[in-house]
Amino acid sequence: MNPVLAIAGVELRRFFRDRSNIFFVFIFPLMLILLLGIQFGVGSAGPIVAVAGGEGTPLARDLTDRLKAEGLTVRPDAASAVRRDVSRGSTDVGLFISEQAGKAYDDAGPVELEVLAAPDASGQTALQALRATVRDLGRTQLQLRALMDGGVTEDAARSALARAKTSAVEPTVQVMESGGVSSEFRGLGRFDLGAAQQLLLFVFLSSLTGAAALIQARRYGVISRALAAPVTAARTMTGLALGRFAIAGVQGVYILLGTALLFGVDWGNLWLAMLVVGVFSLVAAAAAMVVGSMLDHDGAATGVGIGLGLVVAGLGGCMVPPEFFSEPMAAVSRFTPHRWAYDAIAEVQRHEAALQDILPHLGVLAAMAAGLLVLGTWLLRRSLARAL
Repeated sequence: MNPVLAIAGVELRRFFRDRSNIFFVFIFPLMLILLLGIQFGVGSAGPIVAVAGGEGTPLARDLTDRLKAEGLTVRPDAASAVRRDVSRGSTDVGLFISEQAGKAYDDAGPVELEVLAAPDASGQTALQALRATVRDLGRTQLQLRALMDGGVTEDAARSALARAKTSAVEPTVQVMESGGVSSEFRGLGRFDLGAAQQLLLFVFLSSLTGAAALIQARRYGVISRALAAPVTAARTMTGLALGRFAIAGVQGVYILLGTALLFGVDWGNLWLAMLVVGVFSLVAAAAAMVVGSMLDHDGAATGVGIGLGLVVAGLGGCMVPPEFFSEPMAAVSRFTPHRWAYDAIAEVQRHEAALQDILPHLGVLAAMAAGLLVLGTWLLRRSLARAL
């Protein structure tokens, strides 16, 4: 067997022998993507308002019609179900209409409504829309009551108010967004952005924590025995990196397919997204080899791998989208592989980019991987002269 493939096979067997890797590599990333999508994702269907009580009353009917006209999704439900859905984040605002509120609305009196809003941005947005709708509805109801008190029938009063609303030109405010940030995220599903960020974070993090495997291979004499055979340090390093690359690549493709099937994440051209993940995995594997050659203690390598992986991921836009970075911060992020992979995936996912559009990103990632592999080979030669 080719010695490079044999060394890579040993790495894969040692990885899958540790059962805890199965959870952190394959299960935990999907759990985190689901949690982040529910908490911070922006759904394409618009804010959701669930209404409990007031069935068949004019108050419930008028509120529902106006909220739908504002672009909100409104659905009736039981009070207990509304509280449960708001607490779980599947509904943005819960609106509770009591019997007393319905009667007060009919009498044009003060109406008290109970509202329960989710604490995230979507919940607060829906809450503001609900408040504006209630104020507008209350104003209309007062106008209707004033006309009826003046001797106008209810139908005539409603007709007059409708004509007045259509004939009057209401002032409008148009908000112009000049930075282009909002347009960058337009059309993304609830899980799309978080899935791309967590994909890059976990592929790199899992690879760096695997640097401990290289130290263990040095301690147990696996590398020394390999070098005793007619195998060069470069081929040994290539075999070790190939094993880490296979693990990172399989994890990346697993997250791509898993999020597409389970959460409906739209990756654009899936083959191009896999290509980006493959080149990024090569960088992650090479970085793990560098860390594993520099340190001599596997516990320290795991700690450094987690810390370094989180810091680099944060700088590369895997925690806060780089579209919100300041100019100096955006310039710094260009030194991380995450930023180049993030931009390439964003081009594929949001702008239907073709292969030639992301070639610059892939070229930079490939150059990073080559540089880290050369550095890792040199460091591995030096590390073999040290006693563990």
